[in-house]
Amino acid sequence: MTDLRGLTRKQLRALVATVERASVSRAAETLNVTPPAVSVQLKLLEETIGAPLFHRDTATPFAPTEIGVELVGLARDFERLTARAAERIDALRSGAAGVLVFGVVSTGKYLAPSFVAAFGREFSAVRVKLSIGNREDIIRGLERDEYDLAMMGRPPAHLRLESAILGDHPHILIAPPGHRLARDEHILAEDLLAERFLAREQGSGTRLLMERFLDRIGSGRQFDIAEMGTNETIKQSVMAGLGLAIISAHTCLTEIADGHLIALPVAGLPLVRQWFLLRRADRTPNMATLRFKDFLLRRSADLLPKWPCENRSPSRAITEPTWL
Repeated sequence: MTDLRGLTRKQLRALVATVERASVSRAAETLNVTPPAVSVQLKLLEETIGAPLFHRDTATPFAPTEIGVELVGLARDFERLTARAAERIDALRSGAAGVLVFGVVSTGKYLAPSFVAAFGREFSAVRVKLSIGNREDIIRGLERDEYDLAMMGRPPAHLRLESAILGDHPHILIAPPGHRLARDEHILAEDLLAERFLAREQGSGTRLLMERFLDRIGSGRQFDIAEMGTNETIKQSVMAGLGLAIISAHTCLTEIADGHLIALPVAGLPLVRQWFLLRRADRTPNMATLRFKDFLLRRSADLLPKWPCENRSPSRAITEPTWL
């Protein structure tokens, strides 16, 4: 078995800088050392591993081998963990009772800051670092043990996680105020077939939710779907009249309250998912994490905004399975 105990931080930094800059001399500039110093560290690293780190016969300079890619990942993980430990130490040295990292999917960025602020008012001695990312980012962070707690709508099945439901997460169909269906109280599937739908990337929870709903109401007929990168882009595009969107109600409460967007009263909406609070089951939580978790579960009914379903009865809302 390969013994990695001889690896040094200098060697790993030299590797990452060389791969990122595709040049020993540019890597040296990044690290503020001489090119020979970088070359020495790379040579020592290859001797320790006993295998080449770069492909020598390619047109791409310093393209890493599979072993090189693995070591680059190790180096980046080490830097992240080192930074996380430094933050914890700084918090403890400053008198804080604890520190934790809270990973939240991008849709939750409209909720999480108020969660953290409310917690801070009750537990001022605990520092919460908020990290926002797309679903893949947050799952990757859980895999790498970067987060003490995470919030998302669909827990990944391949990780051993403790999960708890924070509350409902409604999804609605939004349109600009002057849309032709704005005053229609009996919108049919045929009415929506003529519309363009704006959606997130393939694989996102909201995209899956929308596609299943459209498939259900359209009996398999094709809808015009345009892909957009973020919820903010989708909202702005709907306001501009580029199409309709099924989107988290929590992301557009302000725009609806201000009259920039409306929710169309379609039978079966809102679609209701759940927000989940997650943590790695194979890790022992610190006291700060337990306090934050208990606070969120205890106060979730007050912290989560309520969607005003004035145009539909509760019986017309559809609760989607939590595995969506």
